[in-house]
Amino acid sequence: MKINPSKKKEFKFFPHQNNLSYLGVDPKIFKSYDIRGIYPQEVNKKTAFFIGQAFGKFLKKEKPKLVVGRDNRLSSPYLFQGLIKGLLGFGARVIDIGLATTPMLYFAVANYQYDGGIQITASHNPPEYNGFKLVREKAQPISKDSGLTEIQKTIGRITQPVFQKRGVIIKKKIIEDYLDFNLKKFEVKKFKKLKIVFDTGNAVAGILIPKLKKRLPIQTISLFEKLDGKFPHHNPDPLIKENLIFLQSKVKTRKADLGVALDGDGDRICFVDERGEIIMGDLITAFLADLILKEKRGEKILYDIRSSNIVPETIKKAGGIPVVSRIGHSFIKEKMKKENILFAGEASGHFYHREHYFCEAPIFVLLKIIETISSQKRAFSELISSYRRYFQTGEINFVVKDKENILKFLEKKFAGKGKISKIDGLRVDFPDWWFLVRPSGTEDLLRLSLEAKTKKIMNKKKNELFSLILKNKQRLSA
Repeated sequence: MKINPSKKKEFKFFPHQNNLSYLGVDPKIFKSYDIRGIYPQEVNKKTAFFIGQAFGKFLKKEKPKLVVGRDNRLSSPYLFQGLIKGLLGFGARVIDIGLATTPMLYFAVANYQYDGGIQITASHNPPEYNGFKLVREKAQPISKDSGLTEIQKTIGRITQPVFQKRGVIIKKKIIEDYLDFNLKKFEVKKFKKLKIVFDTGNAVAGILIPKLKKRLPIQTISLFEKLDGKFPHHNPDPLIKENLIFLQSKVKTRKADLGVALDGDGDRICFVDERGEIIMGDLITAFLADLILKEKRGEKILYDIRSSNIVPETIKKAGGIPVVSRIGHSFIKEKMKKENILFAGEASGHFYHREHYFCEAPIFVLLKIIETISSQKRAFSELISSYRRYFQTGEINFVVKDKENILKFLEKKFAGKGKISKIDGLRVDFPDWWFLVRPSGTEDLLRLSLEAKTKKIMNKKKNELFSLILKNKQRLSA
């Protein structure tokens, strides 16, 4: 991706106009959980400036202390410049933590008790994308329903932007404190010297691997650790199986004990066992729930609606209380705080912990798995085998414009035949299988997930759902 920032070019501004379009801010960049778009057409230095000024107004606090971190995309330094200009004009005390994963930013906001923070990142998206993840105090996420809409409106009302520097920048290194925080409850001296392959996809999580190597008695093999914002080997999205083929191959050829992949901003973590088999995120949730509940029986464990039935079954068997949630980190964190939930996992590889300020805790999950393989002296495939009880399709996408009508059709079709849940899209449970169809919040997509007790049932029901969705898609487009 070619980046051509304009040097020393001030923003043109016309105070008599009062809307997003005239300011050059594309309203499409305001998503359900963050702000995101293509650089520089949709997200650029000017956009970042206005987001900084509007965020300061949104917090309604004089001279707020705000953490700013960024990933290593080629456009991130330029967005940083615009954002800082906007925040300083508002009068903020900016805590610049430099290159950081998103969980590091959450940690900094909550641990040091700052007033909020902004991570410059487009997470797992391709390199031409970039954006912003915003949190308030205690690292509480700001989503469309809890502030992004208001920030969008605030930008549209700006008539007197402030370019004069009123605030200050304070540089702060937090990586050692972040690792200390993660390691404090683990006896690393008891860890076995495991051989672990890490694939950070040339993304910002690569800054953690040399530090972990020094802190842990493990042998690390790094794939694509060098930071490169072009992501030349594969997009940093470990949920796409094709992006894990390098990791799977390296685990097998080097006879490693474990493979680990992190996404573009380091808030998702995925695992491959010693045979090169991908372990789905919901199985990791079940595995971790089992371990955690041995120490804290009776606690609540949250899982998302698309997770395997093995998750609530495991939680109940281990003496915990299963809590189901709609998909999305802002909903999950809100529910965790409201119900004081100890741990949560999403099938996508997001894992959350109460002791981590209800935020993503990928390093905790990694350490817990290393600790368990070490203490039980068994291969990871053996440890996870008992959770492989069902057959899953994974998430399958259908390009559909009229999503709501297809959902209504499916609900009517299966009414009275199975147990219907509408927490997030439409889930219908039967004695030996279930399916979930949910609409994308940002694209013309319907996402299908299906699980069954046997592979035969899974394939049969998958074909039936395929036929129903495609026929209705054709009928609606006719």
